[in-house]
Amino acid sequence: MPEGKIIKALSGFYYVEYQGEIYQCRARGNFRKRKLTPLVGDTVNFEAENKTDGYILGLKDRFNELVRPPIANVEQAILVFSAMEPKFSTLLLNRFLVHIESNNIEPIICVSKIDLLKPEQRDEINEYIIDYRKLDYTVLQTSIFMEELIEEVRPWLDHKTSVFAGQSGVGKSSLLNSLKPELNIETNEISTHLGRGKHTTRHVELIPIGSGLVADTPGFSSLDFIGIEAEELSNCFPEMRQREHGCKFRECTHSSEPKCAVKEAVEAGEIAKYRYEDYLSFLDEIKQQKRRY
Repeated sequence: MPEGKIIKALSGFYYVEYQGEIYQCRARGNFRKRKLTPLVGDTVNFEAENKTDGYILGLKDRFNELVRPPIANVEQAILVFSAMEPKFSTLLLNRFLVHIESNNIEPIICVSKIDLLKPEQRDEINEYIIDYRKLDYTVLQTSIFMEELIEEVRPWLDHKTSVFAGQSGVGKSSLLNSLKPELNIETNEISTHLGRGKHTTRHVELIPIGSGLVADTPGFSSLDFIGIEAEELSNCFPEMRQREHGCKFRECTHSSEPKCAVKEAVEAGEIAKYRYEDYLSFLDEIKQQKRRY
């Protein structure tokens, strides 16, 4: 039985790539009974009499999956955050990083639209870039008007399945168009009233770029922490993860406990205060969610 990869899901159809050909398939009814939904990125067994009339019969095990966007077996996430329009948000970036880290996906931070920065604004962005690089995150800077910076992105996409994600209007689709002009992905300008972009991507699709596959995903501006326990949150912050063994209590949440190595590092300036404050905010949100459910 052929084994292929779902590269697009749209209107109840799944488009399966097999030996360079695309087969339009539906999922068998037993998937619904078993409460299974095929996702873009899944490796599947299928049968098809022709390219427009196939059926997915089985799903291979996933090593990860995301809910928003709905995609499976992602190796790395290109988190696109604009320097301006909309303004760079460490709070939102940290939310994305927690989401990505909790799914064991390698994050790459991409700061877009750097051509819009004034000199005094560039200093602030550079400080953030230094902070995240100290945490061993890869941070790239891009502008669709600077070809040399676009070229720096390409090697990171080779031989990987990557997801492009970030707040609406940050330039994900524009960046993908620059990497592969024939895509002609629809882009919209930022709404001056709302200060954010319109949702231009309507579905998830894996696109070949170089030797890799890239998913452009629907834009969204917030993420919840469903599935992440309060005790697990600090594992999604590398600067806390490496210090947790220095805490007095084994399951220290680094909030109110005494002799906490993380709090001591914040006070000593070894952990960025804004990262720690975001952590406390996320921790409280998780606890509030748990109470509601």
